[in-house]
Amino acid sequence: MDTCDLLCLDLPRAEQIRAGLPAPQRVEPAAAAARALGDPTRLTIATALHAGGELCVCDMAWVVGQAQNLVSHHLRQLKIADLVTSRRQGKLVMYTLTERGHALVDAVVGDSPSDTETDAAENEAAENEHV
Repeated sequence: MDTCDLLCLDLPRAEQIRAGLPAPQRVEPAAAAARALGDPTRLTIATALHAGGELCVCDMAWVVGQAQNLVSHHLRQLKIADLVTSRRQGKLVMYTLTERGHALVDAVVGDSPSDTETDAAENEAAENEHV
């Protein structure tokens, strides 16, 4: 079982930890942001923005290999979670990660260039196997 066999409580320590917890109004947006990156497509989009900086929906759809309307939907979800911002440039809508978005992508995926190079090499090797 994953429960204690003995009822014990280190009350001073437990109270100290409890007092240091963030308020619920701070936890909910953080949980929503984490849920937003819980979808593989949104995480891929956020990772592409992390690597590429600012991208339009057209480019983003090509980069992640998904339909433009699907990418647009996922970008809206990331925007609601305050992970991306957008701006209009003529007829284009440009998206970029917020500071919070960068921090969460770093925390979830990591930002080591060697990881990215390894992933790219693995993807290329897999593509070459199918040729």
